[in-house]
Amino acid sequence: MKHLSLGLAFAALAGSVHAAELGAVDEPIKLAVNEWTGQHVTTHIAGEMLKAAGYKVEYVTAGMMNQFQALADGDLDATLEIWSSNVSDEYAKKVAEGKVVEIGDLGLDAREGIAYPAHVADLCPGLPAWEALKDCAGVFATADTLPMGRLVDYPADWGTPGADRMTGFALPFKAVPAGSEGALITELRASVEKKSPLLITFWQPHWAMSAYDVKFVDLPVGNEACFTDPAWGPNPDAVNDCDFAPSRIFKAAWSGFEEKWPAAFEILSNYELAVEDQQPMMGEIDVDGGKVEEVVTAWMAANEAKWRPVVDAATK
Repeated sequence: MKHLSLGLAFAALAGSVHAAELGAVDEPIKLAVNEWTGQHVTTHIAGEMLKAAGYKVEYVTAGMMNQFQALADGDLDATLEIWSSNVSDEYAKKVAEGKVVEIGDLGLDAREGIAYPAHVADLCPGLPAWEALKDCAGVFATADTLPMGRLVDYPADWGTPGADRMTGFALPFKAVPAGSEGALITELRASVEKKSPLLITFWQPHWAMSAYDVKFVDLPVGNEACFTDPAWGPNPDAVNDCDFAPSRIFKAAWSGFEEKWPAAFEILSNYELAVEDQQPMMGEIDVDGGKVEEVVTAWMAANEAKWRPVVDAATK
C-alpha cells in the first residue's frame, strides 16, 4: 500500500485534531529507545515534537522484548516503533490488563524475511526460490555449523524468526543470532566486499537494503494457518513454513499517559513517519557516522511543514 507523504498526512490531521491541555509539563516524558537505528530516529523525532510543544523529554534505553513491563509500571511512558512480527506475548498481556494502550500505526511500509546480498545468487543457483537452499546449504557452512549451512538470525532478544523458518522448511541450516543490528551490518558488508556466501534475517526499511543490494528469498505468503496448522504449507510436519506475516508497525503508551499529558498523547497518537524520511536518516547515521541527535535536528529544521501541523493541532 502506498503511503501518503508525511507532509500531506500531517496536513490532513491538522484539520481534525483538537487542541488539548498540556498537562504535567514539569515532569519529563520517558520515551523508550530500543536496539536499532531506525527506532532511534523514530523516537528522537517524536521527542523533538514533544519538546516543540513545551514538554520535557527523557530517552531511556530499553530492550524491545522486555520494555512492556516498564511501560505498564509507568517507568516508561511510550514506545514508538513496535513491529507486529516481532512483538512479545508480554505486550498483549499488558494491553489486556489495561496497563498499556496502543496509540496508532507509525505508518512505515515494512517487510521482513530471509535475505542475501545479490551476488550470493551466483553461489547458490536457483535463488530467490527457497527450494534452492536445500541443495546449496553447504555453500553457507562455517566451521561452527558444518555440515549445516549458517543463517545469521536477529539478535536473540528480537526473537528467532529465522530459526523458525529453517525448522519450518526443514532446511539444513543452523541459525546463529547476531549480537546486534551493527553485527548484522558487519556481516553484510563483509559478504559484499569478499563476495562470500551469506544468508541473513533482515528487514526494510533499512539503508543497507540498497547499499548492499539485499534480496529476499521467495517464500510462500504468510498467513495465520501457516503459523498454527502443520498441515498447511510445503512441510506437513511443521508450522512456520511460509514467509513472515506482513509487518504492522505501531506505537504504545503507559495507560496513564493521556490523563497526565493530554496534548502529548494526541501528538504521539497522530505522529507518523514515512520510509522516505526515515531511511535516509538511517544512512546518515550508520554509513556517514552522524549522531542521531544531530541528524534528527537537521531533518526537523528542513522539514518543519511535515511535523509542525500535528504539534500545533494538539496545542493551539
